[in-house]
Amino acid sequence: MARTDLVYRVVVRSFRVIFRLLGLRFDVRGLENLPRSGAALLASNHLSYLDFTFVGLVASRDGRLVRFMAKQSTFENSVSGPLMRAMRHIPVDRSCGAVAYRIAARQLAAGELVGIFPEATISRSFMLKSFKLGAATLAVREQVPLIPVVLWGAQRTFTTDKHYSLRRGKAISIYVGEPIIAAPDADPRDVDAELRRRMDLMLDDAVRNYPQQPRNDADRWWLPGRLGGTAPSLEEAAVAEIAHDARRAAKRAEKEAAKAGKAA
Repeated sequence: MARTDLVYRVVVRSFRVIFRLLGLRFDVRGLENLPRSGAALLASNHLSYLDFTFVGLVASRDGRLVRFMAKQSTFENSVSGPLMRAMRHIPVDRSCGAVAYRIAARQLAAGELVGIFPEATISRSFMLKSFKLGAATLAVREQVPLIPVVLWGAQRTFTTDKHYSLRRGKAISIYVGEPIIAAPDADPRDVDAELRRRMDLMLDDAVRNYPQQPRNDADRWWLPGRLGGTAPSLEEAAVAEIAHDARRAAKRAEKEAAKAGKAA
């Protein structure tokens, strides 16, 4: 067993223990749609910081390991960075996505499973945001199955805006859809539209079949407004994301200015 795989499998086992301690109740559907061998691209919605562990856990039931495309800052963190690199996940620099694309293409050519979040960042509304074309483009150009994956309930564990909880017994739904097989001459925009259509339907099913409800009014934050919750609308979430990105950019600029001042 390769050292990278050993590290990955230890991480998977560790999260299984953590999830048991938290009493998480998984409802996994469509596991038969994951290939037991060969390359495939898994495209998942993005609800929490733990999404890669949930999707990876499902794939690992058949012994498969998913190499996830994740933002560069995750690899720069002193805690998560060494693990992400050891597990051969793929860093994505938003200013230059071509490098990540080439790495993902090499992983797929080697018969790996690659995981991607077409929304790029966590959805604060918990509904599907607009998709980037990367998933569809990879599926067409590399001629690999594109498998839609939908999560629900993951936002109740650890998500944006300081929403996190160690409360036991949460339900986590993971739906795996049938593969999309794109023709070599397919337009990535058409493939993206089909991916979005399927994930919309799957998410509706996951929400409708979800077995738990908010405990009280304060616990309605994880439900969209149309379902009686207090999560922001897609429009409100977009404004909040812009403000969040601006604050982060200002902090980075402040740090760089401070470094420059010390060096002067």
